[in-house]
Amino acid sequence: MPITKVLIANRGEIACRVIRSCKRLGLKTVAVYSEADAKSLHVASADEAVAIGPAPAKQSYLVIENILKAAKETGADAVHPGYGFLAENSDFAKAVPHAGMVWIGPTPETIDDMGDKERARLLAKAAGVPILPGSGRFVPGDPDGLAAAGEAVGYPLLVKAAAGGGGIGMRRVDGPGDLKAVVESTQTLAEKAFGDGSVYLEKLIEKARHIEIQVFGFGDGRGVHMFERECSIQRRYQKIVEESRAPNLPLETLSKMAESAVALVRQERYRGAGTIEFVVDATSGKYYFLEMNTRIQVEHPVTEAITGLDLVGLQIKLAGGDALREVTQDKIAATGHAVELRIYAENPAKNFMPSPGPLKTFRLPPAGDGLRVDTGVREGDQISFHYDPMIAKMIAHGPTRLAAIDRMLKALDETSIEGVATNIGFLRKLLSHPAFRAGDCWTGFIPAHAAELLQG
Repeated sequence: MPITKVLIANRGEIACRVIRSCKRLGLKTVAVYSEADAKSLHVASADEAVAIGPAPAKQSYLVIENILKAAKETGADAVHPGYGFLAENSDFAKAVPHAGMVWIGPTPETIDDMGDKERARLLAKAAGVPILPGSGRFVPGDPDGLAAAGEAVGYPLLVKAAAGGGGIGMRRVDGPGDLKAVVESTQTLAEKAFGDGSVYLEKLIEKARHIEIQVFGFGDGRGVHMFERECSIQRRYQKIVEESRAPNLPLETLSKMAESAVALVRQERYRGAGTIEFVVDATSGKYYFLEMNTRIQVEHPVTEAITGLDLVGLQIKLAGGDALREVTQDKIAATGHAVELRIYAENPAKNFMPSPGPLKTFRLPPAGDGLRVDTGVREGDQISFHYDPMIAKMIAHGPTRLAAIDRMLKALDETSIEGVATNIGFLRKLLSHPAFRAGDCWTGFIPAHAAELLQG
């Protein structure tokens, strides 16, 4: 079905990002907005905009009926979910085509398969992808076999929500004495956060790297990868710096990881853009499947920077019926190095607590000369406590890793934000840290260097 008008079921930076690709493709756009976002940048950027409810996301951006009503009223013939909110909601993925519109994303069945972390592990194993030692599912109120499972997996281990993601519903256990209590508390959290209290156990890699492979499937058993992203620099299990390519990993390991990711894409006949995430043991160099995200990622611009591809544009074209036969593995090449920073309204000195408030001053450096700037806010806008406090992403591209890092440092020096606390000073220290510049990336980097990064 040809696409002429796309409704973006999201807000902020990603909504603005999707709108840009739609405009490049000559498509009309529809924004949706809550009461808090009535004067936001994504509303101003779209051809049309429709109010969908009060500020809380549960009353607006998460209400499927309101979004479908907006699409019908405006004559939108396709829906792009962005990331977050309803992007990995299989009910939404079913409802959109049922209402006569094109869903720009993978099938609902794939979303369900990969959204259940235990099921995803089994599917990855069937595709020949290495997986970490782990257990079966434990539902609330049924601890039968828990102690034995803990011993079989080995300590330390992680208790993980089967329906979780993004670091939510994940707790460390160092010994058998704590296992039962941690499982019960994680089940309670998972039930509240995801409506599913089941958890499973997974071996914890002490010095781990978080590497993800950008993949694209065509829905017919074909699939390609667009190289890897290094996503190990995290706070509270959430990424704040991403880059490509990954430093200090053998090309042979990266190639095998990419081949594993594509094998899973082909097996599942995956459709559209997705990301397959791996944990790499920084000591042994071995890699293991972590999860698959069935959507565009926050960090997709680093892949676009090194490949020259428009991932959102490819999503839209495929959904509109273009088989994309020209997108083949041999034509996808990586040039140079790219680094992305997430700029947040948050206070690093207070455990990165969000800092809502007005953007009294908001000046970002101009794009160009190796720099891309993605944002969904303007000077005078309010950073609301209702939503994620990310203000902007900056992506620097250069011929080498150090050139990209130095370009980013220059961009940070040209950035001025007042009215809210931000992580800019923290990011500047991080990029300047000798260990980071040497490529010593692992998920414990920030805690290990907290004294230096958080001083002053």
